[in-house]
Amino acid sequence: MDHAPEVGPRVKPALLRAVVLLAAGVVLGPTVLAQRGSRSFAVSTDNQPYDGRFTFVRMSYTTAMSFGRRGGGGAAWAHDYPLGEANFLKILTAVSNVPANLDGTNVLAFDDPEMFRYPVIYLVEPGYWSMSDDQVTALRGYLQKGGFLIVDDFPYWGWDQFAAQISRVFPNLEWKDLDVSHPIFHSFFDIESLDIVPAYPALGERPIFRALFEDNNPAGRMYVVANFQNDLSEFWEYSETGSYAVGETNEAYKVGVNQFVYGMTR
Repeated sequence: MDHAPEVGPRVKPALLRAVVLLAAGVVLGPTVLAQRGSRSFAVSTDNQPYDGRFTFVRMSYTTAMSFGRRGGGGAAWAHDYPLGEANFLKILTAVSNVPANLDGTNVLAFDDPEMFRYPVIYLVEPGYWSMSDDQVTALRGYLQKGGFLIVDDFPYWGWDQFAAQISRVFPNLEWKDLDVSHPIFHSFFDIESLDIVPAYPALGERPIFRALFEDNNPAGRMYVVANFQNDLSEFWEYSETGSYAVGETNEAYKVGVNQFVYGMTR
């Protein structure tokens, strides 16, 4: 992994800001954002060849936990897959000029060299996550070379297992709780409050956003953001069904868009 390439190209901020007023109008409208997306998305479980466009990359891992009906054979890493990212990409491309791949998404393991082609990767259910030594080395190299990890679908009881895995990657780094002033909450939408309603009570009392920074410097480069006691993709997956309130679903989309935009442009 010492010779792994730099993480793939990022989206220029100008491309994202071109339609910021449209974005605000969509969010404040009377319907859920997902119902306003104008572009189609064919739900595909086949990995997409790299072509320079932004591709949603979900990370897979071995676990004994089964989610039965979920995609990816019911594995924990596949919670809300593939509809969660399919709906998210509809919104991302409807409110921004991100050149995203709408033909499908990718699922990669942490020791897959293809990971280095993509600036942002996404992990869910980290309470069941474990890595081999080779995967630890690969993830460290990916993050140090400019990659960004978003961790979601994160109940309160999953912290210890997740933290143990990340400590193998960066033993000397400490988690920092973020407040609403951090740039990640203003990278596209202006998030005014972090008092966000979780998808279901079992996640914890309220979402807490935590981050890992290079050299433990909160003003420096962020390696990882963890949506602790939160599940943004639960709202994304069911946003077209009316299962969750419109306002809460919109907030989940806004936070998600901000995190991915931050990862692509920082």
